[in-house]
Amino acid sequence: MTIYIDVVLMENLMMNFIILLATGLILKEKIKTIRLLFASLLGAIYSVVSYLSILEIYSSMILKIILSIVIIYVAFNPQTMKKMWKVLLIFYLTSFVFGGAAFALIYIVKPQEILMKNGLFLGTYPLKTILLGAIIAFVIIMTAFTVVKTKITKKDMFCEIEIELNGKKVKTTAMIDTGNLLKEPITNTPVIVVEHTLLYDCIPKEILNHLDELLGGDFNSVSEEVKEEYIAKLKCIPFSSLGKQNGMLLGIRANSIKIRDEEKQEKKENVIVGIYNKSLTKRGEYRALIGIELI
Repeated sequence: MTIYIDVVLMENLMMNFIILLATGLILKEKIKTIRLLFASLLGAIYSVVSYLSILEIYSSMILKIILSIVIIYVAFNPQTMKKMWKVLLIFYLTSFVFGGAAFALIYIVKPQEILMKNGLFLGTYPLKTILLGAIIAFVIIMTAFTVVKTKITKKDMFCEIEIELNGKKVKTTAMIDTGNLLKEPITNTPVIVVEHTLLYDCIPKEILNHLDELLGGDFNSVSEEVKEEYIAKLKCIPFSSLGKQNGMLLGIRANSIKIRDEEKQEKKENVIVGIYNKSLTKRGEYRALIGIELI
């Protein structure tokens, strides 16, 4: 059986690229095609060197792990060790699924033309067989991870946010509310809902303690100075919820919102804070609601 080096290189380049692409999509990483291609080429070159048995060290398990880490760094550049190990784990899981699906398809199509050398499966089967196997594996693993990710855990339901408003900052825990699709109707700006007492350092209490009166058009509870500075900044945000089909919230545009989880921090500048005049929970587990669109 004649095996051409360029075929070995191309097969492994294609498989590596699709595996890295699937890994990036599963983890919702920012994907740069050139980085994925370069990382895939590194893996493909290793496969060729391993096939040719140029150096015995290329069969070392330690070297294979080091190569995997290098490929991960080239493709995704993880910033922390925790993130790196997470990406590496998903990369290996994805590789196992891809390898199994591709080998199963090759075995079904042309089992007599499969050769194994130095840990590599080779043969005279066409590249389209490899590509088809990769596509099947891609569909399987993306479907599986989509199902798993819908099983959201309690830990995933919360995040830490920092609100900057009128030059001051407040921090709190927010619940990620998949039903929170609130937007300011004129500008279509997303809205987060925050307990009014959390904003005492950012907005005058004259406003925060008389939200219902202000919504009703009664400004007598607000001084002329506060009225002149804030009334034009306030926005009325209609909302619907269980037991209240035509509710209204007062809102004000934040300077910025920082959203933190265990792995990263994102800053959003086009967000309106909807002011809620009651407590969101009895025990204070969280004091804000944030929509899934902002995560």
